[in-house]
Amino acid sequence: MKKILNHLRTFIYLLPNITSVFFSKAETIKYPQEPSNYSSGFRGSVRINQQNCVGCNACVRDCPVSALQLIKVSKESFSLIHQQDLCTYCGQCQLSCKFNAIYLDNTYNQPSADRKNFRVVLLKKGKL
Repeated sequence: MKKILNHLRTFIYLLPNITSVFFSKAETIKYPQEPSNYSSGFRGSVRINQQNCVGCNACVRDCPVSALQLIKVSKESFSLIHQQDLCTYCGQCQLSCKFNAIYLDNTYNQPSADRKNFRVVLLKKGKL
């Protein structure tokens, strides 16, 4: 009997909250039927302007989580690889680049269950 009274007391205590939830407007969007709107400061995919990149290694050196990797064969031959699953999209690579070669745009990275899909070659320059 005491248990039932405790449950009833809890239900009565929560009743105003329960009724307000039923009669209030939904807080979520109807994704994927409606497109989601990103905030102005949203940082999505890491992109590169291939003409500006000289392979100076500044973005790789300053990345706090080592999400960028530069494989250099020679001064003119290199590739830049981005590990999307490690990246925190902090924008430090963009701030470090003196040549405005790397930037973050507001496109969304597609989800995947396979980790290989998160290793993206951003740039291949020269003969590798």
